[in-house]
Amino acid sequence: MERTSAVELRNWRFCAALLSWLLLATAALAGEQPTLMVMGDSLSAAYNIDRDQGWVQRLADRLGERAVIVNASISGETTSGGATRLPKLLRQHDPDIVLLELGGNDGLRGLPPTQMRDNLAQMIEASQNSGAEVLLLGIDIPPNYGAAYREAFTGIYRDLADQYDLSLVPFLLEGVALNDALMQNDGIHPTADAQPKILDNVWPTLEPLLKNNGVKQAAAHDR
Repeated sequence: MERTSAVELRNWRFCAALLSWLLLATAALAGEQPTLMVMGDSLSAAYNIDRDQGWVQRLADRLGERAVIVNASISGETTSGGATRLPKLLRQHDPDIVLLELGGNDGLRGLPPTQMRDNLAQMIEASQNSGAEVLLLGIDIPPNYGAAYREAFTGIYRDLADQYDLSLVPFLLEGVALNDALMQNDGIHPTADAQPKILDNVWPTLEPLLKNNGVKQAAAHDR
């Protein structure tokens, strides 16, 4: 009788320990949140509007506790500056997804497209080597820069997306840039009213990456 009680006690302790481990494991998994890092310029840094109104913060609001959003965007940033800052940011935040939105300031300054391409490629490779997926957010420049320069500029995003097998949003400001009502007086930066549209441009391409990283689909009322 005493032997049976001892066996039962050992079994009970084993089951209790196993249940405790399962509960801890489940809680840990439930608490895992992918980290998204936005590496951009003023278009993602909410230039001249409240930061809470920017499309990056709206993305954070939509995802809520399902993901961690790091906005590493700086107004005026070039691809050269981004390439310099990125390695430290990757080590610091260890993102699962990097949203790369740079190049606009290179274009506005008339910098060589080859230089921009090299810097973007460097950032893509650094992100991928760290284990992150990359979403490339394409930018366009005004037509007064000339057709040849503009084509070389916009073609970089397509070429890099093909070369590195990246998800690509061809033009971040699609439906915004040519709408005066959605642009600030400088004709370069979108207004607060434009930010939901910018997020809508990003979301369809970003959502599959989120699913790959365990983020459940957002409910209709979250959009």
